[in-house]
Amino acid sequence: MDTGKLNRILEAMKEQDMPQMIIADPLTIFWLTGKMIVPGERLLALYLNVNGSHKLMINELFPQEKDLGVKLVYYNDVQDGVEILSKFVEKDKPIGIDKIWPARFLLRLQELGAGSKFLNGSMIIDYIRMIKDEKEQALMRESSRLNDIAVERLIPWVGKGLTEKELNAKIREIYKELGCEDVSFDPITAYAKGAADPHHVTDDSKGKRGDCVILDIGGFKDHYASDLTRTVFIGEVSDRAREIYDIVVEANRRGIAAAKPGNRMCDVDAAARDYITEKGFGEYFTHRTGHSIGLEDHEFGDVSSVNTDIIKPGQCFSVEPGIYLADEGIGVRIEDLVLITEDGCEVLNHFTKDLIIVPEEA
Repeated sequence: MDTGKLNRILEAMKEQDMPQMIIADPLTIFWLTGKMIVPGERLLALYLNVNGSHKLMINELFPQEKDLGVKLVYYNDVQDGVEILSKFVEKDKPIGIDKIWPARFLLRLQELGAGSKFLNGSMIIDYIRMIKDEKEQALMRESSRLNDIAVERLIPWVGKGLTEKELNAKIREIYKELGCEDVSFDPITAYAKGAADPHHVTDDSKGKRGDCVILDIGGFKDHYASDLTRTVFIGEVSDRAREIYDIVVEANRRGIAAAKPGNRMCDVDAAARDYITEKGFGEYFTHRTGHSIGLEDHEFGDVSSVNTDIIKPGQCFSVEPGIYLADEGIGVRIEDLVLITEDGCEVLNHFTKDLIIVPEEA
């Protein structure tokens, strides 16, 4: 296991009087061991104890040839894996439980009386994973570099008469060409009224001259996610749409300027939101300003008006204000990822935010 990450967890467990913990999230287990194990419906549980007696419960279907830095305890499909796990648990002490652990496993552990009290252990993991180390930061930079290339390659296709679904399929092809493992979320490729609906589901609509087009895309490279949004226009842009675009770009820039150590996550939200409100469109900015990102596209720690957490170096999150005028068929969102440094932030996306009009092709 990565001893640096493990020691950070163990120290936090001691501070919170949590002598033992069960981690079930495959991504967190990967983050610690470097091995991705997807167990399906079967039990996968990393048991941590501040006394150092760590165990990884794993089904025999997933034999490990490489040393993962932790003792492996195998079970098979006719054994009660939770019962085996319970034999390692200190029954007279509290135990932290991963928030994603299925209830069928937790209830069985409770039936067996394994643990004096059951606590939510995920807050420890969430806050530690929020701060990216140097290796993770490098991976985030590379993932975003490829995403800049992806959006540049995708934009010309906006004027070729593709449906939203065909445009969605095209960006998936581009990620494969770039060597990404997969998309980090279902791409949003939306024209006009679809772009003006933040909850729009990609359909068979086609764009027409003057339409805005939201391209909200991201991919996985070496397990780390990227996420970027640009809004472009087909053939021409109206004065009204240009006005909205300029406001959203400025809101994005103001949010980024507020993304620095010592500020709160809600300060970033306010910097973007207050500007849009000042311009008279506050009611049309209908979502939070951003979200944390890393091994998952959406990780713990959002950029919203209610998140008063202090920003720290190593955090990575999106800044993505938007304005959505459903009655006018205008939707604009601009999104960049920022990586918090010691004195400010590094913007991971470098693709232009200048307004782009994509030529129509016959």
